[in-house]
Amino acid sequence: MSGSSKRPPAKRTRVGKYEMGRTLGEGSFAKVKFARDTVTGDLAAIKILDRDKVLRHKMVEQIKREISTMKLIKHPNVVEIIEVMASKTKIYIVLEFVNGGELFDKIAQQGRLKEDEARRYFQQLINAVDYCHSRGVYHRDLKPENLILDGNGMLKVSDFGLSALSPQIGGDGLLHTACGTPNYVAPEVISDKGYDGASADVWSCGVILFVLMAGYLPFDDPNLMNLYRRICKADFACPPWFSSAARKLIGRILDPNPLTRIRIAEILEDEWFKKSYKPPCFEQDDEDVNLDDVDAAFSNSKECLVTERKERPESMNAFELISRSREFSLENLFEKQNGLVKRETRFTSQRPANEIVSKIEEAAKPLGFNVHKHNYKMKLKGDKNGRKGQLSVATEVFEVAPSLHVVELRKTGGDTLEFHKFYQSFSSGLKDIVWKTEETSEQQR
Repeated sequence: MSGSSKRPPAKRTRVGKYEMGRTLGEGSFAKVKFARDTVTGDLAAIKILDRDKVLRHKMVEQIKREISTMKLIKHPNVVEIIEVMASKTKIYIVLEFVNGGELFDKIAQQGRLKEDEARRYFQQLINAVDYCHSRGVYHRDLKPENLILDGNGMLKVSDFGLSALSPQIGGDGLLHTACGTPNYVAPEVISDKGYDGASADVWSCGVILFVLMAGYLPFDDPNLMNLYRRICKADFACPPWFSSAARKLIGRILDPNPLTRIRIAEILEDEWFKKSYKPPCFEQDDEDVNLDDVDAAFSNSKECLVTERKERPESMNAFELISRSREFSLENLFEKQNGLVKRETRFTSQRPANEIVSKIEEAAKPLGFNVHKHNYKMKLKGDKNGRKGQLSVATEVFEVAPSLHVVELRKTGGDTLEFHKFYQSFSSGLKDIVWKTEETSEQQR
């Protein structure tokens, strides 16, 4: 092979001392990327917010207050904020990296959990929520998707105070912004008459406990107004396998009246809750927390800004490749496992990155999707409203080797089952670029 045909090593995105990798999650306001500290080698997750959006929505002081508060929270069941940085266009919140996956995926794969296992996760959730409430931080979007597990199976609450940014508390001492996922929100949040953040979070914890033990939602209806009516009336029924003690506790948590709903202090004394209970073990750090990085990130000083550069598709190293698989087999990485409907999927291709991007665009448009391209990332947005709004899909091309790419597709909006149906149709238009091993080809004959 001639020297002119060789390509230089792929350059990766770098922000400050952090080398950025794949996207871990994405929402309307921010995205989270995998990262590595090039000085210490430690892994991290970096939440990236658009500076213009923050300014446009006049949220600077709000976000500064939330981040500063979160830096004070060091609890084994809450994802820790490490530091904050900013560039001319972005704000970067560096978070502890937790690699055990979402609790949502565990339920999706196993179905309902045994009562003892569900109780253990619920105990850790209540520990985290109680600690954060003691510091004036309310999540307001608690759901299994925001609960992640570390390598030892310990639960950690993610995005506490960041996924649902709390507004100023009104003169009546109540919050007045309706937010969160409809199936998990408390009746008083829906009513828009002001609500107590602590009590609303307790309701969401109760819905989560029900889902862990039942394997399905207590309140679910394709019609949003019907769903809200059921929530406001606490119209649900526990399945027969719930113990009487669990039924009693869930009934006290899912009380539509926030004034009579059980409080966390009472949950901690409940007999069902206390079974095999292990209090969180950690050191209370009362030392002053340095907030200089928070102030610098929101200042206009050029000396405090970091730069972000990316010139080619991100490369994916061996560690990242293996970490995305439940086993070391690459076939297991790229194939759907055991019929489980996931909110993301990926495939490999030996075609050039530009050709892959063009083929994705060609396959998406006939299915009614608008395509927005930026380098080797694409956003696909459906033009029809589904069960949970418009289906949105983010795609990204990663370089594993000069002649091998991994293409990742993630649902960023809409219904998971609709995403699965979309991918079945979408993937048929990608057959020419998807790489199949000889073994896979033989199996399909």
